[in-house]
This record gives sequence, structure tokens and C-alpha cells, in this order.
Amino acid sequence: MFYRDERLALFIDGANLYAAARSLGFDIDYKLLRTEFMRRGKLMRAFYYTALLESEEYSPIRPLVDWLHYNGFSMVTKPAKEFTDSAGRRKVKGNMDIELAVDAMEMAPHLDHIVLFSGDGDFRSLVESLQRQGVRVSVVSTIRTSPPMIADELRRQADNFIELEELRDVIGRPPRSDGPGIPGDDHDDG
Repeated sequence: MFYRDERLALFIDGANLYAAARSLGFDIDYKLLRTEFMRRGKLMRAFYYTALLESEEYSPIRPLVDWLHYNGFSMVTKPAKEFTDSAGRRKVKGNMDIELAVDAMEMAPHLDHIVLFSGDGDFRSLVESLQRQGVRVSVVSTIRTSPPMIADELRRQADNFIELEELRDVIGRPPRSDGPGIPGDDHDDG
């Protein structure tokens, strides 16, 4: 489903990809991920979207964000918002959907193929719009978890669905027990 001469861009919903990989029992090696998609086409950009907890002295995701920034990824971040829910639990919210959608729409005229790393059903209309502009869209997530990490409507809309589990040998590494956590954005992917 990939052509060597097509202009390709990756749009990675960081919290969503992290959760999907963790649910499958592995961590993503982002250097291998970038290399894999450079092999599949002319990689124009690799965007990574995440919210950061600015209030903490040390954010567990900061080393990853810094590494990605220095290793060819276009980082898109914003401060996460902390709040206490009705049960008194501390929650973190940092949804990056709008930023990802705007960047994808702006890049679409310069691309042949977009690879979206997310299972969030909110992206279905974005995928549909990109397709109307002549851009092929592949979605990377997983149906091999219970419940599946990809919304059915997103999987059906995509030109190509790539099962994350099938990329494990190419882009994965075993999870670290002390691995960096990604602040969740409390989104509903179903």
C-alpha cells in the first residue's frame, strides 16, 4: 500500500499510540519507526503531538520529547490541564486533536499519503476530508486488544488499516518497567 516515490507524512497522536503499544505489551522505538517509514516512501515530516504537564518539576515524557525533537520529529506540544474529578481523583487533560487536524489539512496539498497513528474516532471526518483532497490515508492502531483501541468508523474510513501488533518486530522494543508515562488526555477512542 506504499509507493517509493510518494510524499509521505506521519501524524502521531502520542498519548493514543503510547496507550495502544502498552496494551499490546511493547514500547515504540521511534528511531526504528522513522526509519521504517523513510523506507516506505519519501518521508516529508514526522509530527508527534503530546500535552506536557508544566506544573511538575520533572515530566516523565520530557526526555522522549527532547529526543524526538533532536532526531527529526516535528514536535507539537501544549500544556496539559490538571483537574480533580467529581470522585476527588487527580486527572490530566491534554487533547491535541485540533492541532493534529489543522497541521494535516495544511500539509495535504504537499503530500500523497498520510499515516495517522491514532485510533480516535474523532479523526474520521479529517480522514474523509484528506481523501477528498486526493491524499491516501493509512491509520495505525490495534484491534487486538479488548476493547479495540481503534474506533470502527475510523478504521472503515481509512484507505488502509495497519495493525500495530504487526509492526512490533519492526518498530518495537520490550517495555521498560520504569518507562516514561504519557500524560493521558482522557479521550474516548470508541
